[in-house]
Amino acid sequence: FHETLYQKAAAGVPFTKVLQDKNIIPGIKVDKGVVPLMGTDNECTTQGLDGLSERCAQYKKDGAQFAKWRCVLKIQKETPSYQAMLENANVLARYASICQQNGLVPIVEPEVLPDGEHDLDTAEKATEQVLAFTYKALADHHVFLEGTLLKPNMWT
Repeated sequence: FHETLYQKAAAGVPFTKVLQDKNIIPGIKVDKGVVPLMGTDNECTTQGLDGLSERCAQYKKDGAQFAKWRCVLKIQKETPSYQAMLENANVLARYASICQQNGLVPIVEPEVLPDGEHDLDTAEKATEQVLAFTYKALADHHVFLEGTLLKPNMWT
């Protein structure tokens, strides 16, 4: 989080410096939470692209080496919808592109929530579709895929 990146340790040393001195790579969550996605069945998208390039440039200058952005998709009878998968994939791709332009490694998190009455097969298919949309959008936005990290959801 923004405020965590700028905290100082007891001696007044920036938190990022304390981490770096311990060989820990600092990073930051840059999305600003979810908002309703109009025209869908209670689905959402993630906000925070406005001013992201400027924020990423400053975070890099202040010691961050990576950033994380989370999009949330739900499994219900008719979801995740095509619109939600496309919108969230494009948001993740724009975020990743902006991060790379500013020297940050983007952690891409298209999270398919495990909540609901669906079975494991349905969850697997939904996750596969979401990942396909996400990687197509990343490629379409010319994101250097080898310079990204995927934070996948887990199913049990």
